Amino acid sequence: MGNSARKGEEEEEGGGEGGMDGEGAEVSEKKKKTEEEEVEEEEELPLGVEEMFESGDPVLDLSYCKFKRLPSRVCGLMHLEKLYACGNSLRTLPDSISHLQGLRILALDFNKMEDVPLAVCQLTHLTRLYLGSNRLMSLPPELKNLQSLRCLWIESNYFQRFPRELYDLPHLKSLQIGDNRLKTLPPDLWHMEALRGLWLYGNRFQTFPKVLLRMENLEILDLDRNKISEFPSLKRLQALRLFSYDHNPVDNPPKVGEEVLVVGEGAAEFLEEREARKERRRRAAEKEAEELALAGEEPVIHGILKNSGSNSKQAANEAPVTSGDTDIKEEETKAEEEDAELPLTEYDGAELEYDEEGVEYETEELICEGEGFEYEGEELEYDRAQMDYEYEELEDTDRQDEGE
Repeated sequence: MGNSARKGEEEEEGGGEGGMDGEGAEVSEKKKKTEEEEVEEEEELPLGVEEMFESGDPVLDLSYCKFKRLPSRVCGLMHLEKLYACGNSLRTLPDSISHLQGLRILALDFNKMEDVPLAVCQLTHLTRLYLGSNRLMSLPPELKNLQSLRCLWIESNYFQRFPRELYDLPHLKSLQIGDNRLKTLPPDLWHMEALRGLWLYGNRFQTFPKVLLRMENLEILDLDRNKISEFPSLKRLQALRLFSYDHNPVDNPPKVGEEVLVVGEGAAEFLEEREARKERRRRAAEKEAEELALAGEEPVIHGILKNSGSNSKQAANEAPVTSGDTDIKEEETKAEEEDAELPLTEYDGAELEYDEEGVEYETEELICEGEGFEYEGEELEYDRAQMDYEYEELEDTDRQDEGE
């Protein structure tokens, strides 16, 4: 009994064999204190955040609040539709974030995430997900659960291969994957038929990815800051409205459709010449109409008389050829010869190796702000110079999405 009592006393004092020595007790105490500080740190919210929690507002902006973890109270705000937590030090999110099934927009840019939290993949009503400027190298297979996703920004990460998990997102229209480490694109990328905007700037392409010539629904294509020395004709991409190729080792833009805005070396001169050519054609057509009017003839529109009777057709055949008309025909002939030099051959995917875009694209409000250009399409806002997203401008388009 005496030995047992003595052993018990020694354990209480931390001196027995089964007890903790002074150093161990100190470590335990420090750990306990650290845990308490972490709890206090979570509960201590920046000025104004408490009011936001209690406001009932469906939009919560916790950006640049220096959070190392998302406050637990956020996961209880079931009314949230938009959550912005950019510019913190988040490495993951609590599993309970999956309770926020009303979320449509989640912005986690400029954090320290090495993996996409699996709880995010359970937010099945998300339409826009922003994960730029983190430490991502891949995407989880569970991302396919986000069947409503239309806009994904994963720029400024560490992707070396194009993530094939995106193939399972049938409604994805806007993909921002610039400033990564892609060298090639997979030959079956054209299966992503819903894509309208694709940002590939700041990667490591040395040749133009041929699979892009099969993506006929693309309206915006950005290949700035790569090492591409030659571009093929892009005239077959009839939906294309903006093509940016700045800071590649080329002097002139590729051949594109008449309505395409191009940005890059030699683009300004190209656009000026194109406008001058259109103006010459317009003036030549006006001059021709005036000459025909003076001669009492019916005006000719693209070689067909305004009145389509047999007498009019005969007059058209006998109408004199003006110098302006000759210039137009020469230009058209030249354009046809240039196109003939680039036949539209079938794409052979076998020769490509596998490897490898405020802001949802929908066709009416697509704003592209790069260096010196602005393009309006539907819901895709692009400001690469500052990477500062103006989310609030997109609230009206969200209501339009609900209507759809």
